[in-house]
Amino acid sequence: MWDLLVEQIRRDVRQLGFEELRTPEEVNAAMQRKGTMLVFINSLCGCSGGIARPAVALALHRGPRPEHLVTVFAGQDREATARLREYLVGQPPSSPSFALLQDGRLVAMLHREDIQSRTPETVAAVLQQWFEQFCPVAPQR
Repeated sequence: MWDLLVEQIRRDVRQLGFEELRTPEEVNAAMQRKGTMLVFINSLCGCSGGIARPAVALALHRGPRPEHLVTVFAGQDREATARLREYLVGQPPSSPSFALLQDGRLVAMLHREDIQSRTPETVAAVLQQWFEQFCPVAPQR
């Protein structure tokens, strides 16, 4: 039953347009991309399911959005998550969390403690502010 829950969560995030990074090699390849990238460090916790995933779904449906959407699943894809965190220099481990990168450089980060005390709508508003600041043109869908 646990595996079914994890797969449903993975499917939900993929349906939002996120590419799953499940190995360190996939993380390394993704981090070489140019442009803006939203990284979602997903997890099984309640604030991920109740706040973070609904928030990112809201944020991606309006206005500008990053060119690349990638995700790792903390606690499930441990090596990929550890490798991704190496790219988030100076940031403590946190799941769920969101990071926005521009040409591989971290420009914004939202940690678990920033997520769990807010509603999905307020987290979505923060993400949308990032997108407006760093993703000036909405990509074609």
